[in-house]
Amino acid sequence: MTSTAQETHEPTITRSDEEVVLDSGEREFMFDVRTQDMEVNFGPQHPATHGVMRILMRADGEVCTGAQPHLGYLHRCAEKIGENVEWLQYLPYTDRYDYLAAMNNNLGYSMAVEKLMGVEIPRRALMIRTICAELNRIGSHLIAFGTYGLDLGAFTPFLYMFREREWMMALFEKICGARLTYSYIRIGGVFNDAPPGWLSEVERFCDTFEEKWKEYCDLLMVNHIFVKRTADVGVIPVDMALDFGLTGPMLRGSGVDFDLRKDMPYELYDEIWKDKAFEIPVGTGEKGTLGDCWDRVYVRVMEMMESIKIVRWCLAAIEPGPVIADIPKTLRVPPGEAYVGIENPRGELGHYVVSDGGKVGVRVRVRGPSFVNLAVLEAILPGALIADAIAIIGSTDIVVGETDR
Repeated sequence: MTSTAQETHEPTITRSDEEVVLDSGEREFMFDVRTQDMEVNFGPQHPATHGVMRILMRADGEVCTGAQPHLGYLHRCAEKIGENVEWLQYLPYTDRYDYLAAMNNNLGYSMAVEKLMGVEIPRRALMIRTICAELNRIGSHLIAFGTYGLDLGAFTPFLYMFREREWMMALFEKICGARLTYSYIRIGGVFNDAPPGWLSEVERFCDTFEEKWKEYCDLLMVNHIFVKRTADVGVIPVDMALDFGLTGPMLRGSGVDFDLRKDMPYELYDEIWKDKAFEIPVGTGEKGTLGDCWDRVYVRVMEMMESIKIVRWCLAAIEPGPVIADIPKTLRVPPGEAYVGIENPRGELGHYVVSDGGKVGVRVRVRGPSFVNLAVLEAILPGALIADAIAIIGSTDIVVGETDR
């Protein structure tokens, strides 16, 4: 009784060409069995993708071993359209990139054309532009925060977020007549002045929002289950964030203090920053590891309060005056090229425009932050549990209209 099989309590197996003979004398056929990772399609119709986007994932049991985003389901040839319509006619197409931050999109494109034209924007128009851009940032982060909780199983916060977002959309409807795609910020300024009482209502919104913001933190940010689902999950180290060219909350969530409103200021942000009217929230690893999902959500939540501070600064400093520069209805932009990047809710939205002096642009190139931020999924999803994949993808806060264009 000293055989290896008895010592290890394993049966002795004698292999033959076609069958396996056990030490008991039983015979079993041997099949050439090979295992491989299972491929799973996440999307293109999946609630957690928040749009028609497909991520081809590989899984070994419950562990993700690979992920590759596939685009093209929402491609609309936006840039090519920009080279076939007049400068002002392209403005409504910018609304459709990131349809949760249309005011910011209008602003980025208008600033690029204005840079080529060398036009000076009236100060009141700059004030209204900044107010609208920051209100839209709040609305975008509300959607990101609420739907992220929904992805992880928290339904109630989603309803709370929409309550305040509805008020923001009502404010936009009063100033421009639209609730989602605005085309309000125009080349040279804004389409029309704020209606009577609008600025006062914006101030009331700020007062109310500051109170409701505390509810958001209590409902989700310090919720034990939410912290367990997001802390130490989907960690993006600083080096990886920089290598992938991440911007916005994705970059600041990894602890990098970089914001175009501060580091490359545009419009009135230079004045506002010098007055110390707002700060730049960055991730600190408070609940887990620096650069995890919780840190990225934390940055967006804190940015909403900083936007309120910027809006209050504009409300205190705004003065009467014109809201659009004196420019012809049919624009002929001087020859040249220009690039303008602005701090959108999801990162740097850049417009590169080229003109030959005509009514139509020669080249209209868009740098969508969602497209750039999406690439990091291939690096952080492998090794994560399939159950955590939803949390990681949701923390990137991509909008498919901007990713695909």
